[in-house]
Amino acid sequence: MTTVTVSDKGQVVIPAAIRRRLGIAPGSQLDIELVGDAIQVRQVKRAKPTRPEDGYGMLVSGKPGQRSLLDFDVATAMRLTHDGGGYDRP
Repeated sequence: MTTVTVSDKGQVVIPAAIRRRLGIAPGSQLDIELVGDAIQVRQVKRAKPTRPEDGYGMLVSGKPGQRSLLDFDVATAMRLTHDGGGYDRP
């Protein structure tokens, strides 16, 4: 067990080892609940809703004309982007 000190603003620092293990990063949200005479803290893990416009611009083609998703091989695009190339790279 680790002991932490409460600041005059009521803040506590979660030890780095615990933050790393749970993936708590700046901006993470935590639920705090009083359970008997103890404080229970849980990380909030909410799935963000996805919308078609959230993916706009993820795949880019230098080829002229109208494109559809069927024109793109997502796995190839991701691999080429990771390797520093672009989708149209030979």
